Amino acid sequence: MANLSCRFCQTELTETFADLGMSPLANSYVAPEKARDMEPFYPLHAYVCSKCRLVQLEAMATPDHIFSDYLYFSSFSTSWLEHCERYATAMKSRLALDENSLVVEIASNDGYLLQYFKALNVPTLGVEPAANVAKVAMEKGIETEVAFFGVDTAESLATRGHSADLIAANNVLAHVPDINDFVGGFKKLLKPTGVITVEFPHLLEQINQSQFDTIYHEHFSYLSLYAVEQIFSHHGLTVFDVDCLPTHGGSLRIFARHSENEALPVTDAVTALRAREKSAGLEDGEVYSKFSEKVVRIKSQVLEFLIKAQAEGKVVAGYGAPAKGNTLLNYCGVKSDFVAFTVDRSPHKQNHLLPGTHIPIYAPEAIMEKKPDYVFILPWNLRDEIAEQMSEIKTWGGKFVVAIPELEIFE
Repeated sequence: MANLSCRFCQTELTETFADLGMSPLANSYVAPEKARDMEPFYPLHAYVCSKCRLVQLEAMATPDHIFSDYLYFSSFSTSWLEHCERYATAMKSRLALDENSLVVEIASNDGYLLQYFKALNVPTLGVEPAANVAKVAMEKGIETEVAFFGVDTAESLATRGHSADLIAANNVLAHVPDINDFVGGFKKLLKPTGVITVEFPHLLEQINQSQFDTIYHEHFSYLSLYAVEQIFSHHGLTVFDVDCLPTHGGSLRIFARHSENEALPVTDAVTALRAREKSAGLEDGEVYSKFSEKVVRIKSQVLEFLIKAQAEGKVVAGYGAPAKGNTLLNYCGVKSDFVAFTVDRSPHKQNHLLPGTHIPIYAPEAIMEKKPDYVFILPWNLRDEIAEQMSEIKTWGGKFVVAIPELEIFE
């Protein structure tokens, strides 16, 4: 086997962050009629670069295989949509965006974010590789370029007059195997005075809260400010501000600009977060090597709970069919003998099977019909929203369960 090298700096990868064995693609839901077909599994082994400290997976599957026909639609979480509406309003004010501006979102999905800029009369353009998802955005009247983003796409858009005052990229930087081509595209598409905002789950929170289930093949990279600043600087871009967000269990929103644009100074927030990451050991190696111990502990907790529930004749159902839940269930080897079914608000996932485990996915009403003893919340980052939506389970003595940052049963 050839040696692996860092997708940013090409240093040979030798240090393990987490080895989760073999797993299917986390968003490749299975149609019931294909349940007996062979399902590909790939190694799910995350490494950390000893030089730039970028945590990353080997690219086992190509992006066009993963994303060209995609079943993740962003518009099925109320709290996420509220987050996006607040962002649009704040950016319009902060950057003085108007009808002469252009907001370009990379990985614009079903128009979940750009719809709010459109409502504020700010022109928009989405770039989305999944044609089936982009079609939903276009039906909302949101102009969308169906393409993978990188230098070539950026140059093409700029040539056609689509240079951006604001480039938004939410939870996509982790999804690109060629991170240099992707960030290089930002440089080509951004107006001289423009601003880039990029949101991504914060590696420090992932480590602190044992969020190993956010590791899956669609996530090629796991990002810290320390690593991202190096990548952006390499491409002539400077991170000048940062917000810490509660989304996805703890995320960062970085603000970047052309390095030549010194009208936007680097804020104290960036300096403070640099110091926080350094203090936590993200520039060193020990914090990464200890992460695997947390992973094994949570697997043990999940299996102990499920075995005990089964021995007591209790029924466990899932809530949600997120990629993170599929990583957790496949790593733990859990199938429908332990989790009878799961439910999801997205009709695109309903009446499918979870990849690997083949646990059936129903509409949320199935919880009320079947009255399980436990509802295992797989998207733990939405636990409060889901517990409120499903509060009726208390009427029959049902309880909720989450596994991250450690197993917890609550009412």
